[in-house]
Amino acid sequence: MDAIDKRILTTLQEDGRIPIIDLAERVGLTPTPCARRIARMEAEGIITGYTARVDQTKLGYPLTVFVFVELDRQSQDTIRAFERAVARFDEVVECHLMTGTRDILLKVVAPDLTAFDQFLEHSLMNVPGIRATRSSFSLRQMVAREGVPVA
Repeated sequence: MDAIDKRILTTLQEDGRIPIIDLAERVGLTPTPCARRIARMEAEGIITGYTARVDQTKLGYPLTVFVFVELDRQSQDTIRAFERAVARFDEVVECHLMTGTRDILLKVVAPDLTAFDQFLEHSLMNVPGIRATRSSFSLRQMVAREGVPVA
């Protein structure tokens, strides 16, 4: 990746819907070579997709909860089974395998406390292999960035 590729990535992370003509101009290329670079980065898996950012509150999910999960065992089979199970829950918007005493970190969204309680009791706690959970409620999001730094 050269400096132009990095400028393309930075610009696309800021605005994934920018017209190719505008993007090419911004990074100092003509549209065809710019499009070729994008296609190459997509083929190489550097660009993995395009999405729309949404306001979870306006969609009826104002509550964000971080759930730390401690597993009974840290075997590959247990971790894979857990991952498959939580991937089915729409409330789980992120799932991270962690180091330390807490094996898994989930980011969960819900319309309210009652809905979160129902999710916890009827969905998450029915997943085999969980030893313990601890939940922390987000009061507000202080920083939100899309994408990663392109150095």
